[in-house]
Amino acid sequence: MQQAFPGIQPSGQDPDFSAAGRPPWSVSQLTLHIKDLLELDPELGDVRVRGEISNFTRAASGHLYFTLKDAEAAISCVMWRSDAQRLRWQPEHGAAALARGRISVYPPRGNYQLYVDDLQRAGSGDLHALFEELCARLEAEGLFEDDRKRPLPQFPRVVGVVTSPQAAALRDVLDVLQRRYPLVRVLLSPSMVQGDGAPAQIVDALQALDARDDVDLILLVRGGGSLEDLWAFNDEGVARAIVASRHPVVSGVGHQTDFTIADFVADLRAPTPSAAAELAVPDRVELQQQLAATRDLLAMSMERRLAQARQVLQGHQRSLQRVSPRTRVDTHRQQVDDLMRRASRALAYSLSLRRSGLGALQARLVALSPQATLQRGYAIVRLAEDGDVVRSAGQVSAGDALTIRVHDGEFGATAQDGTTGAAERVSE
Repeated sequence: MQQAFPGIQPSGQDPDFSAAGRPPWSVSQLTLHIKDLLELDPELGDVRVRGEISNFTRAASGHLYFTLKDAEAAISCVMWRSDAQRLRWQPEHGAAALARGRISVYPPRGNYQLYVDDLQRAGSGDLHALFEELCARLEAEGLFEDDRKRPLPQFPRVVGVVTSPQAAALRDVLDVLQRRYPLVRVLLSPSMVQGDGAPAQIVDALQALDARDDVDLILLVRGGGSLEDLWAFNDEGVARAIVASRHPVVSGVGHQTDFTIADFVADLRAPTPSAAAELAVPDRVELQQQLAATRDLLAMSMERRLAQARQVLQGHQRSLQRVSPRTRVDTHRQQVDDLMRRASRALAYSLSLRRSGLGALQARLVALSPQATLQRGYAIVRLAEDGDVVRSAGQVSAGDALTIRVHDGEFGATAQDGTTGAAERVSE
């Protein structure tokens, strides 16, 4: 059965092929058919090929062209710039490498070739297989589950750091911690971060920090490198030490594109050591801004609550005023004042009446007083000897000394004969 290709028509009839019932294909048809067969084969869609690099060329576009060969065969390879930018090493002629990619055909030349997605140094392929096998096993145990991981403390007091004392990553971490949160204290638990002895030292360093009760969290950091350089952080013992830690662990290993098993089991993964330090502590500038905002919000809230409380208090004051005895006291006090005014007026009126009566009595007394009688021409005669008032002529004898009082004074006199008769006349 003839394979049909859209937009491509068979070439002219050939007597030999016509006899067999199969018209000939053009070169492009055959090449595209082979290309389709290769690309549809799942085994060739993701292959890993080990070999020696030769004829290595980096084009001006950034694409890589080279050949992978062994003692018996060779295959052309292409690596596009977007993939080549992720390389952590410089491929060169004669280097042993492990390439991963897909098989396809370059139609203009009719060559099949390997389109490389990833290129590693020889030996790293075995590490990659070990990495994938350990990842699968630890993931099956649930060590990568997010439910197992713990949140970081919001305001750590002591941060433990596991790294090499000579590493640039340590300086980066210290700079970030000092800039963002100078209150934090840093404890360094030194360890190798590369080499055969690094995993055991990393485990010891983690356990030393985890044994302390004053540590709030642990940073496990290292700068970037190749897969071999970072292999200590793919160690199973390191992974299990991170999982067993009582304190949260933040991993900051390599660069943005580097992933290690330590990243997967850590409570939080940071793309770089500096980023790990930033995630570990709050930013004092942000805290100051939040504090200022909180202070303003608190002030507004307090003002609002005070205003509400003031309104409630005023309402209570009005209620108390309505039921307060002070109103009755004020009313009674005013009534007392009114009564006092009325009593004062009544007393004044009574005194006035009494004063008028007294005046009348006084007038009567004046009218009836001896002085008033004297003023009408009468006189009071007294015996000079004893001062007795002469009320009868018989009290006087001739020659008796007399004192006579008139309205404006007194004068003396002597009784003579005929006084009795005169006295009798006066008495009449």
